[in-house]
Amino acid sequence: MCIIKLVSYQINQLSHSAIMAKEVDVYIKLQVKGGQANPAPPIGPALGSKGVNIMEFCKRFNAQTTEQMGKILPVIISVYKDKTFDFVIKTPPAAIQLFEAVKLAPGKGSAEPNRKKIGSVTWDQVRAIAESKMPDLNCFTLESAMKMIAGTARSMGVTITGDLPKGQTEQGEAQN
Repeated sequence: MCIIKLVSYQINQLSHSAIMAKEVDVYIKLQVKGGQANPAPPIGPALGSKGVNIMEFCKRFNAQTTEQMGKILPVIISVYKDKTFDFVIKTPPAAIQLFEAVKLAPGKGSAEPNRKKIGSVTWDQVRAIAESKMPDLNCFTLESAMKMIAGTARSMGVTITGDLPKGQTEQGEAQN
């Protein structure tokens, strides 16, 4: 399963200085299963339309993700003006990690998350997911990362059980 999100915007021209970095033409965001990238749709058309060597991307991506075989991994591909590329592999999405913690097949959460629950996780599992996602989240503390993961869980219909971490209430606010 690959999900494509094509972000196509031009980077402003840098001032002409003595040292000039490669100019990025476009960013491509994909979600690909680790170790299973192939030139079939949707990867092939997304990269081919930008002039990227599809097989080179697939080989490099698969080589870097062999230890995460089968996990859905977001990847951001920077395509330069000369059609070369670099890519950054991110951590698996929080929703996918929550599905794994609940032991459900990744797919769809609850249609009515406030009424119908699909499973439960403990605060320790939320902490583990937050620690693994910390480099990719826009927060500075583990507690705020846990709040973000808890919000994702709530919106999927996953309840969080167990004792709350010290210094936090159910809404995630610090106790006085």
